[in-house]
Amino acid sequence: MSIPSQDNTLELPKELKWIHSTFHVSNLKKCLAKGDVVIPMDEIQLDDKLHMIEEPMEVVDKEVKRLKQSRIHIVKVRWNSQRGPEFTWEREDQIKKKYPNLFACKDEASKADKSS
Repeated sequence: MSIPSQDNTLELPKELKWIHSTFHVSNLKKCLAKGDVVIPMDEIQLDDKLHMIEEPMEVVDKEVKRLKQSRIHIVKVRWNSQRGPEFTWEREDQIKKKYPNLFACKDEASKADKSS
């Protein structure tokens, strides 16, 4: 009796010939998009580990997580995912440090409210 292989091989376009075409099923992520997803090659940005680079679009919600002895400010971020809308909860301080532009408009609006 043989064990079925969980490795798969992709048929990649020649522009991606430098990418190894065999991967393990554990590397797959669930895709909730309706129908086939076709992404033009010029829109794909990859990092050095071949992960797609996705940028945050906006902060859509804020919360404070209360732990036993501390509080952590978290924000719900909408990402420009190629797989469709994707939201994650992130630490506010880390997102603010890496993407200050997401908070610029909101910071200016809160300053204006306080001065009125």
